Amino acid sequence: MQNATGDPRPASAVLRYRERLAPSLWLFLAAALGGPMLTLVFVPAGSAIALVIGVVATLAIIALMIAGSPRVAVEQRVLRAGRAWIDASWLGEPQVRTGEEARQARGPGLPARGWHLIRGGIDGVVIVPNTDPADPAPSWTISTRTPDRLAAAIDAARAAATR
Repeated sequence: MQNATGDPRPASAVLRYRERLAPSLWLFLAAALGGPMLTLVFVPAGSAIALVIGVVATLAIIALMIAGSPRVAVEQRVLRAGRAWIDASWLGEPQVRTGEEARQARGPGLPARGWHLIRGGIDGVVIVPNTDPADPAPSWTISTRTPDRLAAAIDAARAAATR
């Protein structure tokens, strides 16, 4: 991974792609059940207090789920996936996987030494070869809801990096 001490973003970065890998609606609904459960625990302390605690807990759980979701972005010449980033000049041709191919790429076909940003409930996967000889990760495997758009943005960043 190409993690330097400074932030590689120029002041006028061209944003080519951005996505937050937030949990699915079903996970939000399941997490929202934590609030009513907490309300029942605090009913002996008073129904009004219990209701307030339940509502606050539900909102806090959902806010933490959103805030903790990793982002995928392609800016100018940089691919960002979660906290990691790599210059596009070190990237190979991105490979789009959906359906059964994506399941295979996330499971048995997942390279052990590669860098992964995998999220359950997100079907698409983009696999990007890493051509940096000093980097121990030979590829990046990234979950995305729009794999074609991410692959196109990576291609555009690679083209910009070769100019």
